Amino acid sequence: MFAYYAIILTTDNQSTYVFIDASNLFYGGEKSLGWKIDYKRLLTYLRNKYFVSKVFYFGGVETYSFQYDYLNNHSVPLGKLEKHYLNLINSQQQNFNEAELALLARHLQRVRFYKMLESFGYILCLKPVKQYIQEDGSTKRKANCDVDMAFYLIKEEANFTRAIILSGDGDFLPILKYLKGLGKEVIVLARGKRTAREIKQFAGSNFRDFVRLENHIKYFK
Repeated sequence: MFAYYAIILTTDNQSTYVFIDASNLFYGGEKSLGWKIDYKRLLTYLRNKYFVSKVFYFGGVETYSFQYDYLNNHSVPLGKLEKHYLNLINSQQQNFNEAELALLARHLQRVRFYKMLESFGYILCLKPVKQYIQEDGSTKRKANCDVDMAFYLIKEEANFTRAIILSGDGDFLPILKYLKGLGKEVIVLARGKRTAREIKQFAGSNFRDFVRLENHIKYFK
């Protein structure tokens, strides 16, 4: 899944929003913690503990030749993407070998995971995963959503007094300082060992180590 972090901010009406950086949630959280997050339990925990009203989830999704319209969409439409994969797998499977079909099935499974998050109540902001050629000639696939999340923090600023952002990425420090300067309370929930030092220094006593949440959000089969 994804690594886990959270930042919390506050406004006049005590409305709390959550902003999740999915890539950090995976690489900085689950891989470091050694256990998987139950996203339904996570949402329940956030609602019960912080009385959140909205939870935004920023992440990437493999689109595999799906024509995504960047100009007219803020997020990849999961229903259309699911139909795209089903069409590839069911009606064009003769064009793929066994390994390619297995890959398409994994992509379809990820789409359905995101649809499950939507059914829980997460507001998804998904962008296509892109392939980049590195200097050594190898390829790397990524969907960097830092700018998207920063944009929504500013866009929604007037609507919350307290916001929770799941990310220990030091790149968010300027916007957190800006929000705190506006009178927002900032709390960081993150994996301590994988959180930028400047973020922990900024949060101070408002930093919460994710490892302490295991009993509340761990996924059990």
